Amino acid sequence: MAGPALKDHLRETRLFVGRAVVAGVLVVLLMAGLAVRLGYLQVTLFDHYRTLSSENRVKLVPLPPTRGLIYDRNGVLLADNYPTYSIEITPDQVDDLERTLEDLRHIVTITDDDVQRFHRARRQQQRFNSVPIRFKLDDEEVARFAVVRHRFPGVDIQARLLRRYPEGDKAVHALGYVGRINQQEQEQIDAAAYAGSTHIGKLGIERFYEAELHGEVGLQQVEVNAMGRVIRVLETRAPVPGKNLRLHLDMGLQEAALEALGDETGAAVAIDPKTGGVLALVSKPGYDPNPFVEGISAALYRQLRDDPERPLYNRALRGLYPPGSTIKPFVALAGLEMGAVSAHQNKFCPGFYRLPGQSHRYRDWKKGGHGAVDLNRAIVESCDVYFYDLAHDLGIDRLHKFLSGFSFGRKTGIDLTEELGGLLPSREWKERARRQPWYPGETIITGIGQGYLLTTPLQLAAATATLANGGRFLAPRVAAAIEAPDGSASLAAPQPPPAPLPVTSPDNWQDVLQGMVDVVQGPRGTARRIRTDTYRIAGKTGTAQVFTVGQAEEYDEDKIDKKLRDHALFIAFAPVEDPRIAVGVLIEHGGHGGAVAAPIARRIMDVYLMGEQPP
Repeated sequence: MAGPALKDHLRETRLFVGRAVVAGVLVVLLMAGLAVRLGYLQVTLFDHYRTLSSENRVKLVPLPPTRGLIYDRNGVLLADNYPTYSIEITPDQVDDLERTLEDLRHIVTITDDDVQRFHRARRQQQRFNSVPIRFKLDDEEVARFAVVRHRFPGVDIQARLLRRYPEGDKAVHALGYVGRINQQEQEQIDAAAYAGSTHIGKLGIERFYEAELHGEVGLQQVEVNAMGRVIRVLETRAPVPGKNLRLHLDMGLQEAALEALGDETGAAVAIDPKTGGVLALVSKPGYDPNPFVEGISAALYRQLRDDPERPLYNRALRGLYPPGSTIKPFVALAGLEMGAVSAHQNKFCPGFYRLPGQSHRYRDWKKGGHGAVDLNRAIVESCDVYFYDLAHDLGIDRLHKFLSGFSFGRKTGIDLTEELGGLLPSREWKERARRQPWYPGETIITGIGQGYLLTTPLQLAAATATLANGGRFLAPRVAAAIEAPDGSASLAAPQPPPAPLPVTSPDNWQDVLQGMVDVVQGPRGTARRIRTDTYRIAGKTGTAQVFTVGQAEEYDEDKIDKKLRDHALFIAFAPVEDPRIAVGVLIEHGGHGGAVAAPIARRIMDVYLMGEQPP
């Protein structure tokens, strides 16, 4: 029987040593790899991971300020802020953005418009900034998301203050609105000053006084976990709220003007002659600014944009219209001041006017003519022939120089950014703009407010206020005071020193004003139907042609389309003895100023001077 085999100790020793060497080499390689990796992480990627580590622990969160409130002159709230919940996404913390958006749609209501607005806003922001996708979540939606919040890293519910306009469309063309900051605005604003802010003033008062209304951003230092959730607040620097604005605007008067315009398309502006304060600024139709705050849908915007009545168009500031006969008091004053006519000098009106050596007839509105008329009667009855001849005697150069002192042809300087300056034609303007010489016939029609001459309703009201103010032009102002959080107040936009017109004779001024008084108070005035015994009104009617009527044609309002009918205008101030309100009214395609525009102005003045309330 064979015995057990003897061990080969030498062989086993060699095998052990070989294995040990291999293991040792592997260990050395692994340690070397680990050392290299640690070096790469701790040296090469040190800054990256230090930042990530800090952000997992401490984060700076901007605290947007509360936007200032806007009140009318009587304390009626016109713009405020209300709390609302928004669902917001931080793109940098989301792995699959499109999947996240799709999953969110099953939790809260998110429309295609919401998604489009989100993507536009996301592209304008840094990836680490949160971007709202939906405002105004209701309590049920907030609760549904809270249950599944853990499934949506980078998505959170935020409490924000959203702008609101309690009066809706009543004062939109004066107030304007705020909207989401777009890319162009993002490039222009101070990013630090608007950190955390999503909205900015777009139009009107909201835009002009953006710096005062916005306030100063605050900061909060918070500790967060790896998911970005706040664990605790470490330090807070409170934001400084925006300043409040108090306007000259009177909402009672604003509502009265809107009611007086009824279904008409047009504009009305009322100004306090003593201060330049804008008491009412109406452009009709208007629109509700509230949808613009949240982000107006494409469908609603198209509806507003394509509306033939153009509700988005601010007619009071940007509507350019021939002033028609409302320009005649100013032309009359120019004639008196420059010695082209005297108050009692008669001119004969046969119903038409011809330039010397020409056969073309410039017709008067009264087919049979007015006969012999002096300056007062020319204003009262709005005799075109009188002003044809006066304009011819003055010439366009002198006429242009004088009318420019009443803000015609230039911006009034109102504290709203959308204003247009109109057009006061001159010989130089036509040569520059049209490369054509100036013709005498163009001077003729300028004298009755036609031709190239274009004004805005605001300009008409401001010029009328200058008449009422004895020749002192004051820039119109919508905002009266800026009120700081501590209660202190300052002028919103200080008035530049008024530039008095170079009127040499008070009698000239009085002659023109008496003509305007007789337009309303006299038995033959074109606005006599609005006469009242309670206070005296000085005014002037106007009718502006929309299209030219040929020499052999007759204008028949009843036989033409409404869109081709004349515009109706009226300017006025009251009371005559101590003017407190000046008004400019324009009704598109309204026909005669005395029949349509004058009663609207009368209604506005009644409410303001007699304390009547809108029905």
